[in-house]
Amino acid sequence: MIGLGRLRPICGIGLFVGTLFFATSLTPSLIPRTYAMHGVLAGACFAVGYGFGVLGRWLWTYLELSAPAAWMRAVLKSTAIPICGVIAGWFLWRSVDWQNAVREAVGMEPVDRLHALKVCLIAVATFVLLLLLARAFGVVARRASRLSRSFVPQRLANVIGVAAAGLLFWSIATDVLVSTIFEFLDSSHRELNAFIDPDRSRPIEPFRTGSPSSLVDWIDLGRTGREFVAQAPTAAEISAITERPGAKDPIRVYVGLPSGSSHVDRTTLALEELKRAGGFLRSRIIVITPTGTGWVDPAAIEPIEYLSNGDVASVALQYSYLSSPLSLLAEPEYGSEAAQALFRAVYRHWTTLPKENRPRLYLHGLSLGAMNSELSLELIEMLADPIDGAVWSGPPFKSRRWKAITEARNPGSPQWLPVFRDSAIVRFMNQNGPSVPPDRPWGPLRIVYLQYASDPITFFDYRDAYRRPDWMRSPTGPDVSPELRWYPVVTMLQLALDMAFGTTTPMGYGHVFAPEHYVDAWTAVADIDDWSQGALTILKERLGAEARAKSAERGEENRGG
Repeated sequence: MIGLGRLRPICGIGLFVGTLFFATSLTPSLIPRTYAMHGVLAGACFAVGYGFGVLGRWLWTYLELSAPAAWMRAVLKSTAIPICGVIAGWFLWRSVDWQNAVREAVGMEPVDRLHALKVCLIAVATFVLLLLLARAFGVVARRASRLSRSFVPQRLANVIGVAAAGLLFWSIATDVLVSTIFEFLDSSHRELNAFIDPDRSRPIEPFRTGSPSSLVDWIDLGRTGREFVAQAPTAAEISAITERPGAKDPIRVYVGLPSGSSHVDRTTLALEELKRAGGFLRSRIIVITPTGTGWVDPAAIEPIEYLSNGDVASVALQYSYLSSPLSLLAEPEYGSEAAQALFRAVYRHWTTLPKENRPRLYLHGLSLGAMNSELSLELIEMLADPIDGAVWSGPPFKSRRWKAITEARNPGSPQWLPVFRDSAIVRFMNQNGPSVPPDRPWGPLRIVYLQYASDPITFFDYRDAYRRPDWMRSPTGPDVSPELRWYPVVTMLQLALDMAFGTTTPMGYGHVFAPEHYVDAWTAVADIDDWSQGALTILKERLGAEARAKSAERGEENRGG
């Protein structure tokens, strides 16, 4: 690393292109940014733009094209610095207004002018760090190239030098940093999963999973499983809100990772526990695919429990300790295998029951859970005896079935709220309700995608680097800033960072789904027709207020992902 002491001066073209990338990175995206994430993004974009500028200058020289005279280069460089300063300064000043436009769209408090100064300082530090790393890469590549010149031609030696440096840096990044981070996160999540909240005691009711009568040990449920089971509303709580007689205690079945050595063992246990608890005697069964950590969003399940007056059972199977993004990277197939195994086990038993007496069967998944739940639904396998429907919320951009339906949407319908064919099977909903009139006739199978236009986990696409996404075309979604614009490369980087912070928005925006919107989704899918609009409005208000109060008490809006 001695060569770092002879650092070359800043490239003028790189500085100009980097400034353009820096400036456009300050424009709005989907998710409100803290000054820290805003600064890191801006610094990284500056570094990427600087790299493009340096690469362009190198290519120009390599092709032996004519270069400007020395005096012209000096003039251009001397004028580039103040021009870049003016551009960066103006965009920094405007960034506060742009950021507040995004925050206003999702109902958050505005930031002050100090936000821009903090962003600038962090961006400079990020750029310098990345520049030093890039130059360290160059030092290693040049030294490896010099060592190779004794054996091969110079240009081949240059290729070997770059390849050797790339292999070294890639090995350090993946084998050392990434592996260490994954091992640490897996270990920490495993320990967190085993943590038992002292305020959460083992249930004694026989129908509850983890009780003395249960086939599943309370300890083996894990933290997310115990939370899911313990937070189920009671019949008395349901009656207090619905004011309807005959309420029941909802059945919630959960099987954690420690309960079996494979998802086959855990699936068998889940089915037997669902039978034991009396799940198949209820009017509805929900097969839930959790998020990566095994978390089940209470905002998604409580609405159908209240709408059904407690006459509902739900079953979930944990398949990972990691959050959804990490689980998607580390074990992308495992979640889909677990979801398919659980659904097939429940479905096969369900088909053996008399049609006139069996419960209605539904699927649900949030985020990665939605993608894996999608994969468990093979329409060809159940054409003769289809299930009743599914509610999938916040499907990630890699969800193949969601993507295929969205791309095949009817002309004129926006990507953020599509209309698919006659809407008899699949409908989309957001904060404002469905994409078609709710009284439009349904088919025998009802599927609802609940998605927000401000959710980067749903609308990210690698192709955003070179083409404007359809969801940015006018009109944009109700929760998207009208100041949002597309810029090559930069927009993709903005949305990539937004994905990491998609659950930091207020409830009802981004990747945090509100119970009142689930009420609409479940009312449509579960064919709830014995509630008046006034009663539904009261239910939405109460569930929404309770969910936000719990979030404020926890100090967070969403623990899933």
